[in-house]
Amino acid sequence: MMFIVAVILAGASLVWLGWTLALPILLGWWIVRIRTVVTEDGLKAVHTFSTREIAWNELDGLQFPRWSSVRAVLVNGARVRLPAITFADLPRLSAASRGRIPDPYAAAAADQA
Repeated sequence: MMFIVAVILAGASLVWLGWTLALPILLGWWIVRIRTVVTEDGLKAVHTFSTREIAWNELDGLQFPRWSSVRAVLVNGARVRLPAITFADLPRLSAASRGRIPDPYAAAAADQA
């Protein structure tokens, strides 16, 4: 849809609005680029222009701000934004980290049983 709008706008004045053809490509690149990867060695936060690797022994916990993205809290007190992670992703994150990051849903189910 966005590409169709860009083509229509570019067709109106290719000289002035031709740059709008690049918007869908840039948006697609950004969507594919940002992610958080769980590896055997730790977490890898891939942002728009940078990548940050966090070893498991550097990770102190996760922080879930109310209106912001998830943050990894490091043992030195620094915080690193983890793109594309929400509270609902914690069971998959716990499984991928082999329990290094606890699953609060499983803990709540165990408490009720």
